[in-house]
Amino acid sequence: MNSKLLRFGLLTVLIVAIGIAISYRDQFDAEALEVWLDGAGAAGPLLFILIYTVAAVLFLPGSVLTLAGGALFGPVLGTLFNLIGATLGATLAFLIARYLASDWVERKTGGRMAQLKTGVEKEGWRFVAFVRLVPLFPFNLLNYALGLTRINLAHYILATFICMFPGALAYTYLGYAGREAIAGGEGMIQKILLALGLLVLVAFLPRWIGRLRRGPSQTVEQLKQRLDSEEDVLVLDVRSEEEFTGEQQHIPGARNIPLDTLPQRLDELNDYLERPIVIVCRTDKRSAKAAQLLARNGFGDVHVIQGGMTDWNDKGYPVE
Repeated sequence: MNSKLLRFGLLTVLIVAIGIAISYRDQFDAEALEVWLDGAGAAGPLLFILIYTVAAVLFLPGSVLTLAGGALFGPVLGTLFNLIGATLGATLAFLIARYLASDWVERKTGGRMAQLKTGVEKEGWRFVAFVRLVPLFPFNLLNYALGLTRINLAHYILATFICMFPGALAYTYLGYAGREAIAGGEGMIQKILLALGLLVLVAFLPRWIGRLRRGPSQTVEQLKQRLDSEEDVLVLDVRSEEEFTGEQQHIPGARNIPLDTLPQRLDELNDYLERPIVIVCRTDKRSAKAAQLLARNGFGDVHVIQGGMTDWNDKGYPVE
């Protein structure tokens, strides 16, 4: 059989299967899954891992399975089984995208695909680790999208398994605590509080990681040297439009995106995902907030200019 025809046939089956799975996803709930797996006996863990693997490929909600894993197997084995199932599913989707569905997946991912390719090509497994810890993309779609990059398969699997651990642990324990609460087990309040504490830690991961990815602050002298040497650096002024053209004026060639509109305009900066960005405001308070926002959203070379336009003007550097 012609390889292109076989590829097309397999891809058609995959798309139909995903469509069917999505249309019935409302019936995919933790309670029904628990009843089914309870009757599987010793084969329950293997069946659970298989279901999780298939669910990841078919775009079914992993949160349902993760909670069910905690309720069925407890916090330790539940976390292990959830991680194995999620990693196998992520790997299978990755391989499908790499060898079978590249054209279709690229159409589905749209402009975000450029961000993934740029990040992976520069950072490799570190970028995979970052997007697993910081949910910039939907999990199921991300698995397919990463298959279109040149990341090494072994690096992808290892980074995926390790960096999904915090989220898997938190949601697995939440499922376990929920079942204990319903059953009225001992230490119910403590378990619920621990589950909530884990969720809070996971929620703060993006902020913490964003700070780690943010580059060191720079002085106006350092920025002036970079501009004089015609280095490819974006000067991002996050003051309001009135301030940008007001008394302090602005650095020649700077781009103005006010801080309050920056979250909605991140796509305008996609060309600088892995290129240097230096952020300027009146001093550096708003710059720090902008830098944190960019770092949390995958921008890998972001710096705050100390003292901002106030220091720039004090030095007598050119403005327009």
